[in-house]
Amino acid sequence: MVYSMLLGASICLPIVGANVAIGEDAPEEKPSIKAVMKACFKGPLVKKVVAGKASDDEKKELHAMLVAMSETKPPRGSDESWQKLNKALRDASEKMLDGDAAAANLLNKAANCKACHSEHKPK
Repeated sequence: MVYSMLLGASICLPIVGANVAIGEDAPEEKPSIKAVMKACFKGPLVKKVVAGKASDDEKKELHAMLVAMSETKPPRGSDESWQKLNKALRDASEKMLDGDAAAANLLNKAANCKACHSEHKPK
């Protein structure tokens, strides 16, 4: 009888454990540089934030996407340049979250496409 119970438990426990693992939330994947470009720069997000028409959630989304982009490896060009350009974007978006009045101008200046694309955009 004890042997049967142990055998049953040894079969059921891995199955229960597998179900619990499947039910857990998977870590969220960071957006690619291409996704950030599409949503933030080609899409309306940066323009909306700079114009002061973005909601707090949109500002948070922009900041999160810019932080995620800064944590990626540049497709080409130096890491130093990549970090410098992304730091300007991150800092401006963070100031925007903090309600800094000058942040819109800083974000508009940091979102200069040519500054980043000339060195880092893949050909």
